[in-house]
Amino acid sequence: MPKIINMESIDEAQALIGANDAHISYLELEFDVTIHTLGNEITVSGSDEENIERAKDVLIHLIKLIQRGVKINLRDVQSATQMAKNNTIEYMQDLYNEVIAKDTKGRGIRAKTTGQRNYIENIKKNDLNFGIGPAGTGKTFLAVVLACQMFRENQVKRIVLTRPAVEAGENLGFLPGDLKEKVDPYLRPLYDGLHTVLGVEQTDRLIERGIIEVAPLAYMRGRTLNDAFCILDEAQNTTEMQMKMFLTRLGFGSKMVVTGDETQIDLPGSTKSGLIEAVRRLDNVRGVAINRMDETDVVRHPLVSKIIKAYE
Repeated sequence: MPKIINMESIDEAQALIGANDAHISYLELEFDVTIHTLGNEITVSGSDEENIERAKDVLIHLIKLIQRGVKINLRDVQSATQMAKNNTIEYMQDLYNEVIAKDTKGRGIRAKTTGQRNYIENIKKNDLNFGIGPAGTGKTFLAVVLACQMFRENQVKRIVLTRPAVEAGENLGFLPGDLKEKVDPYLRPLYDGLHTVLGVEQTDRLIERGIIEVAPLAYMRGRTLNDAFCILDEAQNTTEMQMKMFLTRLGFGSKMVVTGDETQIDLPGSTKSGLIEAVRRLDNVRGVAINRMDETDVVRHPLVSKIIKAYE
């Protein structure tokens, strides 16, 4: 039986539909329903009652966001759709209650899934966090955003970003340029979060002043990192000794976030992943949070989560 939803204004309807009906088209495809709009009235119909109900729930929650002043985009529609399929759509409004940080245009950055929200909360509560999951779950981006926000609020004095350069065997001497230029190709994903929150110019200034440090993992040896937010990205490609070395750099007033994907190990031969071993050893250690995300937390193009699932 078709479901009818009435909105308060034409403007609400236009925001819900999206440019070129993009939001509606996405929902029709995901739930195998037909959605008709007439003025401020929307009708959802189809052959599967459960899918009709889920599509209706998504539309209702998106309307609530619009009424709260949130400018929704396709990512919001994708997140709501995924939550409806996981039967967690009732938590959607809570996700938008907290703004983690604001980007350079003043737009709020929020968790898009319950997995992301738990990850963010654990980073705030614990000094050492592991973010494990496939590409597109936001594990690296959110860590960098939180690092920037904590720096803005003077909770940390610097940000340290590192990553094992497996492709270059951690031996970067043969690459042209200074250290930053040698390492940059391996750390580009980390810059996305910095540029989103701080902007390119401020990021570059802070790197020049040494407040933001970008370095290969080998350069962490022998140091103690106090009052810093430290992020180790692509940690599945660390050896056991490299991981132990990095974790023992943790100093007073600091936070560490270790991110990685256990299915994307590029280590040679039979070398064991330091990430897998660290998670095994530290699983029940107080003050350590291990956050696991899956394809339901992917917030990239909707095909990404399907690709991940197909390869599992």
